[in-house]
Amino acid sequence: MKKLAKNVVASILGQQVRQLRNKHNFKIIAVVGSIGKTSTKFAIAKVLSQHYRVLFQEGNYNDIVSVPLVFFGLDLPSIMNPAAWSKALVRIKKKLHEPYPYDVVIVELGTDGPGQIAAFGSYLHADITVVSAITPEHMEYFANMDEVAKEELSVSTISNQLIVNSDLVDAQYLIPLKNKLTTYGAKEPSDYTLKNIEFAGQSAKFTIVQKGKALLSAQMKAVSVAELYSATAATAVAMQLEVPINKIVKGIADIVPVSGRMQRLKGIKNSLIIDETYNASPAAVKAALDSLYALDAPQKVAILGNMNELGHMNESAHREVGEYCEADQLDILVTIGPDANKYLAPAARKKGCRVTEFTDPYSAGEYVKNRIKHGAIVLAKGSQNSVFAEEAVKLLLQDPKDEVLLVRQSPEWMKKKLKNLR
Repeated sequence: MKKLAKNVVASILGQQVRQLRNKHNFKIIAVVGSIGKTSTKFAIAKVLSQHYRVLFQEGNYNDIVSVPLVFFGLDLPSIMNPAAWSKALVRIKKKLHEPYPYDVVIVELGTDGPGQIAAFGSYLHADITVVSAITPEHMEYFANMDEVAKEELSVSTISNQLIVNSDLVDAQYLIPLKNKLTTYGAKEPSDYTLKNIEFAGQSAKFTIVQKGKALLSAQMKAVSVAELYSATAATAVAMQLEVPINKIVKGIADIVPVSGRMQRLKGIKNSLIIDETYNASPAAVKAALDSLYALDAPQKVAILGNMNELGHMNESAHREVGEYCEADQLDILVTIGPDANKYLAPAARKKGCRVTEFTDPYSAGEYVKNRIKHGAIVLAKGSQNSVFAEEAVKLLLQDPKDEVLLVRQSPEWMKKKLKNLR
């Protein structure tokens, strides 16, 4: 019944989006990828907002039903709440007869199985799509990385142009797309290349080179190359939309971390918390560890939880991350969840790391809280179910009021956590 209701709602909303596009002249920018979608979406919005009227959804609206609501600036009702949907459809009908106040709409397209990206084509055709990465994701539904790439890059059939992170997408997958392809990354060759990267504290300076010539120099709050990828993607999009260079630089300076995605928070004993608790996959965890390794601190702590939805890659992926843990970089390593405890922890011990395992985030947070040193840096990273590493972070905050900055803090999520972590 729920699936049927979702299909009906998606069909109705899709028709409304098509009507909106037929009546008004605005650009659609889409973002897809295994990791980094939301941060990239926010970065693009910050930069384009310097020159255009931009609409995007701050929440995680990325499926066949929620994406259409972004175009009308509406929140997502419960799929089984007919009254709420009736009100939403009335508001949409009204908006269709009003002037459209936006020049650009930015949407995030998600997938957890084959065919879901292409399904967006029933109502959406993007002017530009950014592909942030192709790495292992939802591997219980994909047999191998070729299938992941096929799914993510199927967006090419519903996009005029692709802007792809060539550092995080294997070159073999891009060959058929060269006629509509622009690339970005920190490695050569790419059309927009990160150069002269300098990290100092929680800020970064860098240059973006376009086809061999310096395009701009910029500065932003960042502690990782992953964050600079988002700024570079935003620059590539902005250049396609003819945003002046000075406005691009200003927009980059305004980019801030998103909740649960390299967000920096003040911790107890003047510590720095790197909050990466929204989700986890092998590539993302290793990138987060690289960021931690590059920072200076008297003590470095990593709280690493399960990486869920990896299917047949589950054991090897957790071992891979464990082997990436460096004993000379991690003073305390804590794992949360059955797979992290079973596979990641032993692999890290073989590398010389001292590891303590927990089955819930509250115990993990208390353990770190009792051992943290003044000026420490704490990285927290994990998936949702059976982990919820943000609850460990909550125990380490200098100001409890900062709890509102963490992911999954609504009453509905807290009820789910209590049930899931029993």
